[in-house]
Amino acid sequence: MRDAPNDQGAGPAGLTGFHRYTWWSLIGTTEFFLVFLVGEWVLDEDVAAWARIPGAVGLAATAVASAVLLSRRVAIAPADAPDSMRDRPPVAWLIAGSAGAALLGGVALAVRNYELWSYAPATMVTVAATFLSPRRRRELLAGAVAVAAVLGGIVALASGDGLVHATAFPAVMVASVAWITLGMLWGWDVAGRLNRARGFAAELAVKDERLRFAADLHDIQGHHLQVIALKGELAARLVEADPARAAAEMKDVQRLATDALTDTRAVVQGYRRTSLDAEIANAARVLAAADIDARLHIEPADADRLPTAARHLLGLVMREATTNVLRHSQARRAEVDYRLTNGFARLRVSNDGAAGPPRSGMDTGTGLRTLAERLEAAGGELTWEHEEDSFVVAASLPVETGTDGDSEGEAG
Repeated sequence: MRDAPNDQGAGPAGLTGFHRYTWWSLIGTTEFFLVFLVGEWVLDEDVAAWARIPGAVGLAATAVASAVLLSRRVAIAPADAPDSMRDRPPVAWLIAGSAGAALLGGVALAVRNYELWSYAPATMVTVAATFLSPRRRRELLAGAVAVAAVLGGIVALASGDGLVHATAFPAVMVASVAWITLGMLWGWDVAGRLNRARGFAAELAVKDERLRFAADLHDIQGHHLQVIALKGELAARLVEADPARAAAEMKDVQRLATDALTDTRAVVQGYRRTSLDAEIANAARVLAAADIDARLHIEPADADRLPTAARHLLGLVMREATTNVLRHSQARRAEVDYRLTNGFARLRVSNDGAAGPPRSGMDTGTGLRTLAERLEAAGGELTWEHEEDSFVVAASLPVETGTDGDSEGEAG
């Protein structure tokens, strides 16, 4: 059984499409406002030439660096290191973009353009913040908002311009750019986490299937080997007193070994389903061979009314209960009661000679506890009770339990 691939590196089609959407919307929005909002100011002939030339250089550096950094930020990380790209931004591009933004912002602030000077620095601060942890990101953005307000206020005080506008507008600009950019990236991060969760769910499904396979294999091998050991011991005792019966018992041992091999192959091929009718008939034969008085109370008409999945689960219960009688008791009598009442299939297996606390399902193996979980998941219930020398296992399942997939599996 092969593990399901955890394909965060490539991602499913939906995630890849969302990756393209995030890339184009995030980088497109950033570049649009940089080029058409700030670029319009750089190309304005009313702006002094000494400010336009360094402003154009700073704008180009900021635009290219922000595009490269954001592309790196939204890149789909490898499956074995989903956060590696986020933790190591390209330092050279970060320095180049920060220098360009500082140059552009400084020139615009020098000519007292309080509306535009903070946009380029806000963009680079936000891009840098996307590579940080949430706590450090908040600290950086809060510091950038405060610095923008202080710088605008200082220039306004020195030039005699309006203080409120000069301090409030740059601070709001930084906060707005961060809100828009981080909002888009938040959606992308959520999609990435959901994709990783999907991969983990697939891995857990594989592990659950392995556990189910191990449980079925344990049930088959444990039951057949226990009966083979019992019949072999009985044949050894009868070989001198009753050779004919000893030979019959050894033929049963051969048949059981063949059945165990067939069932094991069927489990490996994924086709095996336990039949309740077969398990009840097998229990009657095995208990009788162990000199246990087995009394069956069965309503034959109910067998056809019970769905496949319910027959499978109740067959497992019947097998486990029979194995417990043989392995953990010195029973002289056993009773099996199966019927359909009030929309529930009810199976009750009881025996005497249960000296000491029951072990099956408590310490090792799959046992009753695992079966109880499976019946509970199917809407049913499995209980067991140990009083003095009696032990009772009772299972119930709703009649509607079952799927077409189970039916196909049994047919196979």
